[in-house]
Amino acid sequence: AVVSTQSTGAMLAVDRKDFCSSEPYRDSPQPIGSNATISAPHMHAYALENLKERLKPGSKVLDVGCGSGYLAACMAIMVGESGRVVGIDHIPSLVEMSVNNTRKHHAALLDSGRLLYVEGDGREGYPATAPYDCIHVGAAAPDVPTPLMDQLARGGRMVLPIGSPNSTQKFIQIDLGQDGIVDKKNLLEVRYVPLTDKEKQVAPWR
Repeated sequence: AVVSTQSTGAMLAVDRKDFCSSEPYRDSPQPIGSNATISAPHMHAYALENLKERLKPGSKVLDVGCGSGYLAACMAIMVGESGRVVGIDHIPSLVEMSVNNTRKHHAALLDSGRLLYVEGDGREGYPATAPYDCIHVGAAAPDVPTPLMDQLARGGRMVLPIGSPNSTQKFIQIDLGQDGIVDKKNLLEVRYVPLTDKEKQVAPWR
C-alpha cells in the first residue's frame, strides 16, 4: 500500500526506539509491559493513512489505549501547533511511560499542550475536550463503544478493531457525516489485544 508523505513524515519524525525498548523497528507488535503491546509499524502507518484527511492542522484527536505513546506523538506532529491530541490509557505506568518517552525528543509537544496523556477508561472516551475530529482505538472491543460515537464530531472519522480476542477481528472505519449519518466500512482483518478493564488486563494469565 502507498503511504502518503504526511504519514511517513510523522512516523520518521518520531523515533519508535524512544517508545519501544525491544526490537522497535521490527514489523510486528512488541510488548511494552502490563500485557500491552505497541502495534506493528505497518498498522500504525495504515491507521495514520486512513485518518490523514482528519489529521489536519487544528484537528482534535483522541487516541484510546495510547500504550507507550508513539502513535499519539505521530498524530500530534500531523495536527500542527493549533491541533490537540489526547492519549488515554487506564494503566498508570503506561501513561507515565508515554510522557517519559515523548519527553526524550518531543517535550515541546507536551509543554505546549498540543499533546496530553491522561489516565482513564478509554471505553468512556475523554469528554473534557470532545468532540473529536478523529478517534483511534488501539485495542479490540466487541462492539463500538457508545461514548466514543457520542464524542465523534460531525465530519469526523474513527478507526478501531472490533471482535473478541479468540476470533477474527475487523479493523473498521466509521465516518460521521455533517448530516449525522453514520457510514461504516470493514477495512481488513486484524489481531489486537482486547479493550478491557484495568483489572483484567493486569491480572495474571489463567
